[in-house]
Amino acid sequence: MAFEFVPPLFVSLVLVFLFCCLLKFFKSNNRHNLPLPPGTMGWPYIGETFQLYSQDPNVFFASKQKRFGSVFKTHILGCPCVMISSPKAAKFVLVTKAHMFKPTFPASKERMLGKQAIFFSQGQYHSQLRKLVLRAFMPEAIKTIVSNIESVAKDSLHTLEGRMKSYTEKTSRDATTLEKGYNSMPINVPGTLFNKSMKARKELAEILAKIISTRRRTKQDYNDLLGSFMGDKQGLTDEQIADNIIGVIFAAVTPPPAYSRKEKCGDNERGLSWADTKAMPITSRVIQETLRVASILSFTFREAVEDVEYEGYLIPKGWKVYHFLETFITAQKSSGS
Repeated sequence: MAFEFVPPLFVSLVLVFLFCCLLKFFKSNNRHNLPLPPGTMGWPYIGETFQLYSQDPNVFFASKQKRFGSVFKTHILGCPCVMISSPKAAKFVLVTKAHMFKPTFPASKERMLGKQAIFFSQGQYHSQLRKLVLRAFMPEAIKTIVSNIESVAKDSLHTLEGRMKSYTEKTSRDATTLEKGYNSMPINVPGTLFNKSMKARKELAEILAKIISTRRRTKQDYNDLLGSFMGDKQGLTDEQIADNIIGVIFAAVTPPPAYSRKEKCGDNERGLSWADTKAMPITSRVIQETLRVASILSFTFREAVEDVEYEGYLIPKGWKVYHFLETFITAQKSSGS
């Protein structure tokens, strides 16, 4: 008889809760019955990584897309994954259902750049790093190093004639080696591209350690990215500093296919100033357009945090989702936009 005193509202809430639980159960059960996207997985663990990098990656993905469509499964870089190559699919993963996916990278990238790098961080630590990085690239900081940037640019041009300093040349060589192995299989065996990249990373870390040691010994303040990291009040460890500096170096390694001709400016050898950069609208537009059409990323990495349904296919929990950016650029060129 005690149930006669149960408020009707409470009973209604319980019934609604049970209905929601049942609905969620049936949806989950239906997802497990969904087929995986079409595609091939290749060999165990290795998957189709060798096919991907034994040719132009654009050719690999174009052939897959032609055979299976804009959504297909494959196995690359040691991970089962779903490749997407349409704006609609990208919007689904990156915007509409963004909460069902988390940013991720293949294991090789975390080991090469360092687990403490900003790319792999989240929460409060990520916010802290982001503030430190932005601080070093604010106009107030850049104003004081315009001449240094110009000097580095000129030295880079001089590498064509072999006139760059050996110290800077070695750093550039290590960074290039690291960049070449970025998408390699994480097999650290002598002779492999990943092994060469890890050696290059170690050498970069040793160079950074020497610079950090010198700066601490001289106690001189520097208004640059490394100085921002070293001057953080919360105190980053040397490992955290190295991981993030190497990460930024990696992001900046984008050798241009050709160099512009140097225009004659009389006998004026005066270095660039901040005022000069503000009076260069065409250069600014070229930089902005270059960043728009030539992203340093060939992939956008996500990982499904739960089973996800897309267009009748199942994206299993834990699977990687790769968005191949080149397909958007190709589509824009073909449409004339």
